[in-house]
Amino acid sequence: MPSLAGRMMKGSAWITGARAAINAIGFISTIVLARLLVPADFGLVALGTTILAIITAVTDMSLSQALVQHRAPSDDHFHTAWTLNAIRGLLLAGIMCLAGRPLALLYGEPRLEMLIYALAFSVLISGFSNPRTVILSKQLIFWQDFLLSVSERLVSVVVAISIALYFRTYWALVAGAVAGQAAMLILSYLILPFRPRVVFRHARELWSFSIWLTLGQAMNTINWRFDQLLIGQFLGRTTLGYYAVGDNLAQMPTREAITPLTHTLFPALSRIADEPHRLRAGYQRAQSIVTAVALPVGVGFALLAHPLVLAAMGAKWLPAVPIIQALSAVFALQTLGSLVQPLGMAKGETKLLFRRDLQMFLIRLPTIISAMMLWGLPGLIYARVFTGLFAAFVNMGVVRRLTGLAVRTQLKANWRSLSSVGAMVAGVMLIQRWFVSDRTDLPFLLMELAIIAISGAVIYIGCSTLLWIAARRPPGPETEVAQILARLLNRLSKSPAAHDRDQTR
Repeated sequence: MPSLAGRMMKGSAWITGARAAINAIGFISTIVLARLLVPADFGLVALGTTILAIITAVTDMSLSQALVQHRAPSDDHFHTAWTLNAIRGLLLAGIMCLAGRPLALLYGEPRLEMLIYALAFSVLISGFSNPRTVILSKQLIFWQDFLLSVSERLVSVVVAISIALYFRTYWALVAGAVAGQAAMLILSYLILPFRPRVVFRHARELWSFSIWLTLGQAMNTINWRFDQLLIGQFLGRTTLGYYAVGDNLAQMPTREAITPLTHTLFPALSRIADEPHRLRAGYQRAQSIVTAVALPVGVGFALLAHPLVLAAMGAKWLPAVPIIQALSAVFALQTLGSLVQPLGMAKGETKLLFRRDLQMFLIRLPTIISAMMLWGLPGLIYARVFTGLFAAFVNMGVVRRLTGLAVRTQLKANWRSLSSVGAMVAGVMLIQRWFVSDRTDLPFLLMELAIIAISGAVIYIGCSTLLWIAARRPPGPETEVAQILARLLNRLSKSPAAHDRDQTR
């Protein structure tokens, strides 16, 4: 039987493939839609989706996580989860329909009313989702998840771009999202057949695990999305468009680097939650790998932001560049404590995670509101950088409580990655001085992007390797890479072609 680590790595590989495909599709979609639509269109849709995200998070019951954490869920557990989600979807869609007109009047934006109605329909669809899809995560089987997630994104992008090409309207963004959601709903029942029944038998049991996750997620969503409501109200739709697109692009590299492992980590750590030594070792190993990959990717994306936006989206999106640069860098640094969520859920410490979310809410929201009121959008960005770095230390403090790993120990495990990123930033900034020019032609920008990306990768990998050798090859992400390369070379050496060559000799 494959080892837990092996199954985690295999699962991570499937999710990595899915996220790579989704990332590529999403990035192409953003580029195309950014050229077809104007920033104000993105701002209007961001306003509607932010309202939806907050309302959804406040009412979310986190039943999927409860089913994953449950040792042996029965059929009635799945029927109960479906029933609760369906009722929630119906009620939430009704509430959004009632709120559509008041919200449009509040923001002085008549178009927002119909947009809210359309988003209410997407909530209704999500309420009938197939709860059996959590089996894929629970059993660390992810190829079907690959099919579901990539299909959803592909349908969403095709619909959005088609409507944008023909009508040049913000409805393309909404229609794409709804179409993708409907496609995933249909495919989930085809891949994992399930005939739901109305059952309430295990409602209290599931709710007892998920209540703190629900409260924490609601707090977290308000914490991280409320700034968009403020910008939409006080700084206008165009500014919100720059901010929403910049924020989304800034999250993309770090999010895509982290997601493959975090998806497999929760069910994997749940299996060893009662073994402190294995839990600490598993967490430390996973965290060092995530930081070694996500930190240079996020910081590197910040360094590439200016030529990338010019080349891909055009000069009209240049105001989004400083947003991408600041937020992408801070998202990268936040990876130092980014795995605390699956760790806390695996140990059943959902109340502790809620306390963390509440603490960050009480610090972050007043800081951002005050900074934006005093200094506008630049103040909001500085506030996000400060609170983001503070959140990383808060997360590491929670990890210490859950595992006994001191914050110093957690930082020490990642010192080579941090030092190598520092060297990468210094080297790339020196190289960028050669490209100080007003040229905006595409060949020049593509050449700049290629040189900066390749140089940054070479500096980071070279510095990490040298530091690892100088430290006498301790266990860490470099060890994982060395083992993977060794296995790959071993397989190549045993290939049929190699065997035939040996026979002829």
